[in-house]
Amino acid sequence: MKHRQGVWLMVACTLMWSIAGVVTRWLDSARGFELTFWRSFFCALTLAPLLAAVRGPARLWQALRAGGRALWVSGLCWTVMFTAFMLALSLTTVANVLITMALGPLFTALGASLALGHRLAPRTWGAIAVAGAGIAWMYGGGIGLHGAQHWLGVAVALCVPIAGATNWTLMQHLHHGDEEASDMLPAVLLGAIGSALLTLPLALPFAATTRDLGWLALLGAVQLGIPCLLAMAVARVLEAPEISLLALLEVVFGVLWAWLGADEAPSLSVLGGGALVLAALAGNELLGLRSPQARRRRAA
Repeated sequence: MKHRQGVWLMVACTLMWSIAGVVTRWLDSARGFELTFWRSFFCALTLAPLLAAVRGPARLWQALRAGGRALWVSGLCWTVMFTAFMLALSLTTVANVLITMALGPLFTALGASLALGHRLAPRTWGAIAVAGAGIAWMYGGGIGLHGAQHWLGVAVALCVPIAGATNWTLMQHLHHGDEEASDMLPAVLLGAIGSALLTLPLALPFAATTRDLGWLALLGAVQLGIPCLLAMAVARVLEAPEISLLALLEVVFGVLWAWLGADEAPSLSVLGGGALVLAALAGNELLGLRSPQARRRRAA
């Protein structure tokens, strides 16, 4: 996979991730932790046979046994990301959660710099700042931290970008320049199983209708399982800060899906902030294509 292919594949991942909001609008009864449980359950139900088919049952089992500490750390990161987002939404506003999650690229850049000695290009630092400002513009009017519950919600939401930064930095450490690195795809399966087990007691008693289960199966497979596997493959060719920065497209696409599928017309601030995010990401990639490193890769 080439760098440009990795960028487009990551864009496709964010497009799939972003359908969560509009699909949850179509549910009849499932809410909160039940939604999280069924989504993680169907994610695991999708990934187990998919990985067995792609890798072979014997190789999948070997990868789970031989993955070592890195595999389990990555699995824990996925568990936190799958679970903390829904828990944060139950404690505070959507605006608070999304603005907190927008810290992901900054945390990832700092993690790659401190842990791996990675020097980030000035253009990427600038893109992180501009994209963060765009998210703040989109949802700044909805910020509200009055009361301990909202502060707790923000603290829980903070676990998502921290776990994401840890995971992407770990992937860069394992895969950068090493095609024989450990198979880390099963970490997504471990994350889905961990999230389902954590949320099962909180999800009872179940209220989901048969129609709900169909939509939740779609979320588990198409919105969660498949794009997360693809993102792990992308981690072999894109640097950790770039993956985290591109992941902000999920917020922009989510607004678009809600507009098209749930008649939730965005405000001018949401449109302006979304345009700023897109400009930051496009500028970072275009400047990256003109960088000396990119020219050397094309020449090679």
